[in-house]
Amino acid sequence: GDWFAVGMAFAIIIAAAIYVFGPVSGCHINPAVSIALWAGKKLPAKELVPYLVAQFLGGALGSLTLLCLLGYEGSTVGGLGAPAPFPGLTVFQAFWAETFGTFVLMLTIMGIAVDRRAPQGWAGLIIGLTVGGLITTLGNISGCGINPARTFGPYLIDSLAGGPNLWANFWAYLVGPIIGALLAVLVYGGVVKQKE
Repeated sequence: GDWFAVGMAFAIIIAAAIYVFGPVSGCHINPAVSIALWAGKKLPAKELVPYLVAQFLGGALGSLTLLCLLGYEGSTVGGLGAPAPFPGLTVFQAFWAETFGTFVLMLTIMGIAVDRRAPQGWAGLIIGLTVGGLITTLGNISGCGINPARTFGPYLIDSLAGGPNLWANFWAYLVGPIIGALLAVLVYGGVVKQKE
């Protein structure tokens, strides 16, 4: 029940962000997605680095805002919501969960937001609900980061505010999503044969 509530909160915010910022920037809020779109020739190379900088900066500023709202206990007790392997699970299990989750997310993005055959106007809702479903499903495995910037932000601010030091896990939350997103672009392009 708790993970469903967290997932639905993310679903609503992500859907809103896509509808608000999608027409302006494509609502690139996930570095793994941007890297995969660049690799699939759907994002110009000159835009990749500015997007990545903005995404990681946004993750840090979002976590700093949460720290200001919750106080230091938000970091020392709650870790500012930083994703990490759940007790009894390894960082390798978290890596596979992050890879799988981002694969599903990116496949959804390719089908509903990138492919020109997709029905118009549904991207925000479908992508948001996909993230919500992934959080509900994978939350008790990896904390469901599925976004390197979303993981980077709380890891950085926790380090500065005296919260948990989770940097040893960061590779799983960076590499897993990038691999998952790249595989999804490859699979979508090869199997679905998207129309240009």
